[in-house]
Amino acid sequence: MGKHKHTRREFLGRVMMGCASIGVTSLFSGITNLGLMNVAAAANRPLIGSQNNYKALVCIMLQGGNDSFNMLVPSGTSEYNEYATVRGNLALAQTDLLPITPTNVSGAQYGLHPSLANVQSLFEAGNAAFVANVGALVEPTTVANYINDTANPPSGLFSHLDQRIHWQTSVPQDISSLGWGGKLADILYTNNSNQDISMNISLDGVNVFQRGNSIIEYAIGYQDTGSVLLNGSSNNNFYNSLKRQTIDNLLDQTYSNILQTAYSNTISNANGNSFAFSSAIAGGTPITTPFGDDKLSQKLLMVAKTIAARNTLGMSNQTFFIEMGGWDTHDDLLLDHAELLSELDAAIGSFTAAMTELGVENDVVGFTMSDFGRKLASNGDGADHAWGGNALVFGNAVDGKKIYGQYPALYLDNPLDIGGGRLIPTTSCDEYFAELALWFGASSSDLYQIFPNITNFWTPTPTGGPLGFMI
Repeated sequence: MGKHKHTRREFLGRVMMGCASIGVTSLFSGITNLGLMNVAAAANRPLIGSQNNYKALVCIMLQGGNDSFNMLVPSGTSEYNEYATVRGNLALAQTDLLPITPTNVSGAQYGLHPSLANVQSLFEAGNAAFVANVGALVEPTTVANYINDTANPPSGLFSHLDQRIHWQTSVPQDISSLGWGGKLADILYTNNSNQDISMNISLDGVNVFQRGNSIIEYAIGYQDTGSVLLNGSSNNNFYNSLKRQTIDNLLDQTYSNILQTAYSNTISNANGNSFAFSSAIAGGTPITTPFGDDKLSQKLLMVAKTIAARNTLGMSNQTFFIEMGGWDTHDDLLLDHAELLSELDAAIGSFTAAMTELGVENDVVGFTMSDFGRKLASNGDGADHAWGGNALVFGNAVDGKKIYGQYPALYLDNPLDIGGGRLIPTTSCDEYFAELALWFGASSSDLYQIFPNITNFWTPTPTGGPLGFMI
């Protein structure tokens, strides 16, 4: 779905803002999912042209709060000893860490969780990097001004829902219905010759990250051709053509109720798009790279299929949104976290190989987000909600083999610790995401609109980015 009428945007904005307070999450999800079930509708729309310049951002939301100080671990003797002391029974064995050799740190050594063999290879090849101790910030914050209540922390700090939304909007002082991916698409959507299908593709339904003033997400499934058609609706015989025409006539009715009108518009906009999208995926370049059977791998395979069909779909810019659940590790952390990271690692390994197979390895960048980091101190068998954590960014366009930002000291009551090993972020989400937005095609002046707090951390300039991790 591309650009939509003003009344629909207002409706969607009000619904998103009201979800938490009036309990309509399931209703809104139903509206969008039904719209994107691709009700049998009009004949396929023509597909448009080919593109010469393509860029895609693939967002992987690690839902629940990744214990990322067990993902990227200090491995030098003194630093590891601090880490092992504070983590207690949650500490990984020093000899199990996968060694990495970042080129932009001196006098410090780091290793990766033993489940991250593919990430290790990407990092060492210069095609992956970490952003250290990054999190939602309104402004730079210290322990002193946090304790004496002169700080301006994110609203709902330590809350899953609030912090997850903050990462998707980069407006942590408020609960916003507009995501930075959506606002980015509002600016750049005209780069795509096909305006019938949104540049923002979601593998997990409704999300805030891809929702802009004009552009919203186009939700697809991860099986078959992505679109889910009603039984028989894809057949072009006379009976099914008549059935589609009948449904179209029903959808042409004008409803007085605004909810019914928005619902009808959602379905109408999805009708032709679903057939066009399915056709493009079915006719795209086959992916021969093997992918696992788990959901994350299959979602990334569908992203790869969509990228393979980019020319048929008429796309020069695309964002993709994927959720991976299970990261709320209050207990069984060591076992569960190892399994989660293993799944993530395998899926990233397959996806990056598929991008090379398609010849777009320089044009696609993946990155992780998570609600928050987790406490350094153990709660017995897991770790509770915290604030700053480490994020992964990968792709040939990344200036990799580096750790960006400030990796903190890992001991209790360190200069960033507000209690129990909850660390204040030293890099803001704004800085992290601004790098990606600039690479994707935003101008430095666009950043003021996309990230309203950006000047609290960095003043946009026509050259360079706040962290420098994109080539």
